[in-house]
Amino acid sequence: MLQAMIDIGSNTIRMAVYEIKENHATQVMKRKHTVGLSAYVKGGVMQEEGVRRAAEVVSEYRDFLAGMGVGNVIAFTTAALRNAKNSAEAVKAIEERTGVPIRVISGEEEAAFDFAGAIHDLAAKSGAILDIGGGSTEIVLYRAHRVTRKWSLPYGSLSLKVSYVHGLLPTPQEAEKIRRDVAKAVKIFCCKLPPMRDVVACGLGGTFKSACALYQKMYSTPEDDTRMEQSRFREMIAHYVSDAPPKEEDAVRLMLAAPDRIHTLLPGLILADELTAELNCKEVIYSDSGVREGYLYSEILKS
Repeated sequence: MLQAMIDIGSNTIRMAVYEIKENHATQVMKRKHTVGLSAYVKGGVMQEEGVRRAAEVVSEYRDFLAGMGVGNVIAFTTAALRNAKNSAEAVKAIEERTGVPIRVISGEEEAAFDFAGAIHDLAAKSGAILDIGGGSTEIVLYRAHRVTRKWSLPYGSLSLKVSYVHGLLPTPQEAEKIRRDVAKAVKIFCCKLPPMRDVVACGLGGTFKSACALYQKMYSTPEDDTRMEQSRFREMIAHYVSDAPPKEEDAVRLMLAAPDRIHTLLPGLILADELTAELNCKEVIYSDSGVREGYLYSEILKS
């Protein structure tokens, strides 16, 4: 059986197709469009242009899947449409224009799906799972492969960029404001947690993927090594937060590592730095599994 998943996120709209055999799923292809839906939210309202762009991409995926004979299609959406004041109206409009039913998943559901998707690849029995999306960040703490806490922060890499950064990369003043406001929100969520030491975090999503690629280029680590020392995040940020353009060598690294996320990587990395520091993470390991795989395991392969 072939199963398609369409993930309408705040920064990208992704499609993945899985072959399911004997209750096991193997990804056979994936596509993405960087749409930046969060940027179309004005005054908390999703604008018509955002609805139109989302419908265009979903229609393209729908037509491709129909041409390939893939009839099992599930579509869901996260923070950008979930948090909009006109969420129901915007989702209904996209459904009517595409004929594709769309499920709006809550922040708690998104965190739970992240855990279900990532846990299959995790060696650590206890730790944290962090998914920095375009419009929100999902955090899961787990012990002995069981969830102990999960929550969603109303900050993401794209929403931070839109709200705080006027140019391509943050100035020192903009970066400090991001850090200050993010730190307040993170402390509210973390203040009631028991003391933790040397936590190993699993990082999901585009921010950690791009951060990992940049980390490998800056510190000459192998491409198959997705581990990042938390203590180096501030140094990475410092290379690019400036009132002037980056040095040529740094610019080349950034363009190679994150060609589609140059504008959102630094706000997302500042968020990652504050969050991992507050959780006392010593290391972050990037994983390519996440909410789509978690949805599969939890909703389709659960039997």
